[in-house]
Amino acid sequence: MDSTTHLYGILGNPIGHSKSPAIHNACFQHHKINAVYLAFKIDEISKGITALRTLNFKGASVTIPYKKSVMEHLDWIDEDAIAIGAVNTIVNENGKLLGYNTDFKAAVTPLKSYGIKDKKICIIGAGGAAHAVAYGLQKAKGHLVIINRNQERGERLAQKYQADFMPMDTIKTKNKINADIVINTTSIGMSPDVQTLSFPSHHINSGMVIMDIVYTPLRTRLLVEAQKKGATTIDGLSMFLYQGAAQFKFWTGISPDIKLMRNAVRNGES
Repeated sequence: MDSTTHLYGILGNPIGHSKSPAIHNACFQHHKINAVYLAFKIDEISKGITALRTLNFKGASVTIPYKKSVMEHLDWIDEDAIAIGAVNTIVNENGKLLGYNTDFKAAVTPLKSYGIKDKKICIIGAGGAAHAVAYGLQKAKGHLVIINRNQERGERLAQKYQADFMPMDTIKTKNKINADIVINTTSIGMSPDVQTLSFPSHHINSGMVIMDIVYTPLRTRLLVEAQKKGATTIDGLSMFLYQGAAQFKFWTGISPDIKLMRNAVRNGES
């Protein structure tokens, strides 16, 4: 680092688990860009944004719990981020902080090769990640079903994206659910609670695509159970890496190598 090094970072709380520094610093190094990406645990998003402006950060990622609250502190917000109601990417353009959301495209990209249009897609959860996933899949013309424990939140999300809604309790007692794709957008199955299953395994069959956005552990119990049934599985690193790749392109104009980013995460865990 020197006086000309460009600063980037991620704002969140907690933040110690984040793999974002590993992937972005690997990309900066690979492309010989004089920049560094750091993780910042903050208590107030307003203070974090003030720091970005004061230190002239060139860009930043935003994670839980600030993806929504950050919006009121930015100078401009992309229409997709406005529609979703969350920003996960900030670009500093000549002193103006611009807000974007790369999560929704990242959810769609790993599924494109399996087909999305007119497919029945069950989304587990109704939080911020579910909103981004639902937005992306609705744009790709998938038929959505929201599954959530809290009925009010689930029905609200379903109404927003013209989806059907099914309470989680109903799912557990049903004999069979016909779905082409199932996506867990909750933290269920995340370390240390790795034995909890976010979707009943008796509904899974070999014709399904099962995607989990959790990547700690990489092979969640949901994916393990899906593999046993012969279903196609997509791990949580996929969405994480694609959203990070989109961020890197916003900041640098370069589309990074997904394989390079995946290796950076794995090397950091070894």
